[in-house]
Amino acid sequence: MAAAGGVGTGALPRRQQTFMPPIEQLYALRPSALFRAFAGGGFAFWMACFYLLFEYVRPQAIYAPLEVYPYWARTFILLALIGWIFDPKRRFVWNKITTGIFVFLGVIIASIYHAYWPEISRENFMNFFNWVVIYFVLTNTVTTRHRVFILLIIFMLASFKLSQYGAITWASRGFAFADWGLAGPRGFFQNPGELAIQMVVFAPMAFFFALGVRKYVSTWLFYALMLMPVTAAMTIGGTNTRGGQIALAVQLLALLMTTRHRIKALLGVMLAAYIAFSLLPDEQMQRFESMGDDTTSQQRILYWENGIQMIRDHPVLGVGYFNFVPYFNTFYPDDVILGWLRGAELPHNITIQVGTDAGLVGLSVFALLIFWGFTSMRRLKKIADQRGDIFFSRMAVGMNLALLGYVVAGQFVTVAYYPYLWIHLTLCVCMLTAQRLEGSEPTLSARSAAPNLRSTQRPAAAT
Repeated sequence: MAAAGGVGTGALPRRQQTFMPPIEQLYALRPSALFRAFAGGGFAFWMACFYLLFEYVRPQAIYAPLEVYPYWARTFILLALIGWIFDPKRRFVWNKITTGIFVFLGVIIASIYHAYWPEISRENFMNFFNWVVIYFVLTNTVTTRHRVFILLIIFMLASFKLSQYGAITWASRGFAFADWGLAGPRGFFQNPGELAIQMVVFAPMAFFFALGVRKYVSTWLFYALMLMPVTAAMTIGGTNTRGGQIALAVQLLALLMTTRHRIKALLGVMLAAYIAFSLLPDEQMQRFESMGDDTTSQQRILYWENGIQMIRDHPVLGVGYFNFVPYFNTFYPDDVILGWLRGAELPHNITIQVGTDAGLVGLSVFALLIFWGFTSMRRLKKIADQRGDIFFSRMAVGMNLALLGYVVAGQFVTVAYYPYLWIHLTLCVCMLTAQRLEGSEPTLSARSAAPNLRSTQRPAAAT
């Protein structure tokens, strides 16, 4: 396993090993180095990358021939699991976040058996279980810095594809207001609110990714990378979603409060705020002014108030996994006040969603996972700062701002079982694993120079 700037060992026998390029070449975004790092990753890693590509870029929704087979993402993650099982040098990664996810799975299963409508719970079981499998496969496959960087590149490019489309679309209509806002491709990010949350997660990650590689890339490439957070913010504006825009504002304030360069950050926030208020159409400003009074807000407030009552009445395991809608329709039918609705929707709030699905037990575990996500990145930054690891130090800050944005925006959208949190926790664990292993094992070149270490060191991990 390679340390930063070191050499990787590969998943092949020693005489066939593909040497990893120095990590600095990846930070410089050299295509040849990126290709070598990807090619040397092995079958399980390739399948994990293809999974992320099909989950986020969704070429199956773009190219008609791919639509014939609807299970691309699931197939790739299954192949990655098989590849990991048959890798003789596989890693087994487990930490408290992993424990929390499996405990949460156990609570979900228990809530299904105690649900009012267990058949509805069983129909939706895979909505969460898929993320357990994906988390397990990716965290046990992406265990080196090279692999983490490649995975981040795929995530960035896939999200940038969404953001540049959204920014161009919004600009092409003169930054005008549209009732439906901006929609993403079919899947998790099709709804404007869901697209906005992906941009809320992506923007700080992209910003600090660019800062992390700044010293390795040319000036023009750095400014090209800065288009990622800029277009993400523009897409949030174009979606017309109040939750996403509030989350972005909270992220900017958090950045201002936590950075050491507060004067520069304050000037940047003021400039961003001025541009935002200049671009937001009058109709969107009116939506903020009417928050709490318009019919849509009143309907959501009814979902939240009755959802809280459901949790009070069923504090241990809730009313049942995905039973919020039938329970609401049965016990609160008069509280569906939007004329175009035939029945209740999901609660438009991740706290209410998890609390009604799995009670206070599930909600406590869910909250712990979010807390551990924050603390894991604080730990990553502390260790990275001690080692002079600029890239991981920057990414740790971006990850925590991304998670903060998800939590804030999630109070307005029902996205507890969407990829945002589970992919985020996956990336957190992957980065922590890579950093931990770098500090505990010598590089290949170090072992070659000191043959006597071979008898005491564990075999190197597959890169």
